[in-house]
Amino acid sequence: MRADGRAFDEIRELKIKPGFLKNPLSSVLVELGNTMVLCTVSLDEKVPPFLKGTGTGWITAEYAFIPGATSDRTPRETMGRKGRSMEIQRLIGRTLRAVVDLSKLGERTLWIDCEVLNADGGTRTASVIGGFVALKLAIKELIGRGVIQEDPVLEYMAGISVGKIGGNFLLDLSYEEDVAAEVDANFFLTESGKVVEIQAGAESMPFSWEDFERMKELAEKGIKEIIQKQKKVLENG
Repeated sequence: MRADGRAFDEIRELKIKPGFLKNPLSSVLVELGNTMVLCTVSLDEKVPPFLKGTGTGWITAEYAFIPGATSDRTPRETMGRKGRSMEIQRLIGRTLRAVVDLSKLGERTLWIDCEVLNADGGTRTASVIGGFVALKLAIKELIGRGVIQEDPVLEYMAGISVGKIGGNFLLDLSYEEDVAAEVDANFFLTESGKVVEIQAGAESMPFSWEDFERMKELAEKGIKEIIQKQKKVLENG
């Protein structure tokens, strides 16, 4: 039995609240169990130098913890992002760009900012879940303003964690489970089941391909459920 009473193949309660802030192009508050992330999208009418003159846009991300996101205060990264933050914000940008036709954005950049308000495992997957919804809402707003002409999003996408603890495979790890995992993996998949990114590693002993297949099956189940939730929120929004 898991500490929170969930079944092995059950994700934590997922809440997605759009329109959380008024100022950004779009905003979404995501709650995945006790993990809480605020995702916002802002428009910048320019692109990185390597894209100037191409007619193609860009999507990039920033990710950070607020000081009170963990039990011990997390200092603000005022002197530059730490390695973990850099890795995760690059992941967020990569995964979102993978499901967008950037040529339909024109030469402009969409900034996805993810602020972790409370951390209990799965902050990167929650950031991608919320970042995707915030992106779709921002696109809808830009089309409404006549800034772009059509939706450049090619396919729905989400992420979820899977782990192996004591020989058991568990979907959507809390922090307590994550630190105890023998194997920890994060899957980022599209609605049609295509792979956007997979991060997997053994924390103690190497794992087999059979183990990997079992984790993949759990991830596919979880991501299907998350995408249905994303769709419901966007249809109502």
